Amino acid sequence: MSFSFQRRHTISHLDSLRDFDRARRKAFIQQILSLITGQSQDLLSFEEVQKRLRLRNRNYRGLQQVPLDRIVGSVGRYRDFTRTFLPRGGGLRERWAAVEDRVKEGGLPPVELFLVGDVYFVRDGNHRVSIARTQGAPTIEAYVWEYPSRVPLGPDVDPDDLFIKQGYVEFLEQTHLDKLRPAQNIEPIAPGGYRELLEHIAVHRYFMDRERGGEMSYEEAVVSWYDNVYCPVVEAIRAHSVLQRFPGRTEADLYIWVSRYQYELSRRYGRSVSAEVAVDAWAERRPPLEQL
Repeated sequence: MSFSFQRRHTISHLDSLRDFDRARRKAFIQQILSLITGQSQDLLSFEEVQKRLRLRNRNYRGLQQVPLDRIVGSVGRYRDFTRTFLPRGGGLRERWAAVEDRVKEGGLPPVELFLVGDVYFVRDGNHRVSIARTQGAPTIEAYVWEYPSRVPLGPDVDPDDLFIKQGYVEFLEQTHLDKLRPAQNIEPIAPGGYRELLEHIAVHRYFMDRERGGEMSYEEAVVSWYDNVYCPVVEAIRAHSVLQRFPGRTEADLYIWVSRYQYELSRRYGRSVSAEVAVDAWAERRPPLEQL
């Protein structure tokens, strides 16, 4: 190795070390801001996602260009980097700089990613993803394996959302609503939301059995509840543009709240109250006597 080449390599490596130091300072600033805003800067643990979403079989999807801003987690290394893949610990410095040296020389293979919903997790290549993001690249070349998921995952998902997603998976496994009504999208955020929805289905089935004089299958009850109970309330919520008054909540949350109010009104006035009337009265916070 010539002296001039050695010198150039040393200078390049020092530049890479300085790049790491800048990236780590940005990571520190992000962490401080997260304490102020309450917005998580943590990557998702693929192992946690796999467990809670009950991911099983994976399919190879080939070599692709993947948007870097859709990589939100890692297999095993999720504590080493921020949500934007800035390095957190000083112990990563030499390895990170060495990888950037090789990136400059064009000598690294594609990374390996797992796809779940609309987001990706790094199976191999965390440092390469980190360097690509600090360099402002929009995409990275990757070998991709997909884990099919019954519930959606988007780029804004954070670690706290996984508890809700787990509830959604359990709800779908019991009701099969995603197969019976593929267009459904029921995601309450309020604690205990899925448990209350299952109770609604059970109560609906009980009354339908009494009305019909025979036992309705559970799948029939799920479809009947969704078509004749849930959807009319949601349609009324949309018609009154109620959701925009409750930022951070979902249609399923409002369905639960309106259903409670609808039941309260029915008991108060001794007669059934339609979803439309209940939504209007609940949204306006006024007695619905003139509408009954």
